Amino acid sequence: MQRKKILLVSSHPEPRSLNAALTTFAAGHLRAAGHEVRVSDLYAMKWKATVDADDIPDHVADRRLDVLAAHERATLAGRLTPDVLAEQEKLRWSDALILQFPLWWFSVPAMLKGWFDRVLTNGFAHGPAVPPPYTEGALGGRRALLSVTIGAREGSFSDRGIHGRLADVLYPVQHGVLWFIGMAPLEPFAMYGTVDVSSAHFTAATREYARRLDGLFTEAPIPFRSLGDYDRTR
Repeated sequence: MQRKKILLVSSHPEPRSLNAALTTFAAGHLRAAGHEVRVSDLYAMKWKATVDADDIPDHVADRRLDVLAAHERATLAGRLTPDVLAEQEKLRWSDALILQFPLWWFSVPAMLKGWFDRVLTNGFAHGPAVPPPYTEGALGGRRALLSVTIGAREGSFSDRGIHGRLADVLYPVQHGVLWFIGMAPLEPFAMYGTVDVSSAHFTAATREYARRLDGLFTEAPIPFRSLGDYDRTR
């Protein structure tokens, strides 16, 4: 088996949470299989979630902050803040990315959204200095897996469920973030009914999660269409 490098980004404020337990499980399972794993626990790191002028060391205070342009200049000049540079280095190092988070208000926690906003800068993950989006892109060749905990029951996330399909709920992350920057997203691993989890429920879930982790580099990714498949004049 070829040794791979996996970055696991976890976002939950409680170190004794289910999400923390799944992070620990995934890291241990992957390391036992011979892979290298790095973990970014955003809350433990006290990750700064908001983009502002402090992220751009060269920004002049009395000038209007154009985040896209400022990010590009700082990225290409190697002038981003140390915390952002460290996460970008982890992404360059990795062969796959796993995002571990609870589904809050049909999206990722603010801390994880802030990781997207601050780390996936113009000039690094997208922009004129890198290959176009929805292609193999700047971070192409990497796999991506979402591991999501959900309080509701599974049936409520379906074609006729009250919340709609989970694929639709996660589309902004799967397609709008991961596939946009060239990663190949897999079908998510979702653990439902997580308000009160029994030991039997956790054991069954980790058994399924282990199977998904074993397929991280062999499963077929979601067949999103590439940029060349679209008429860009419309």
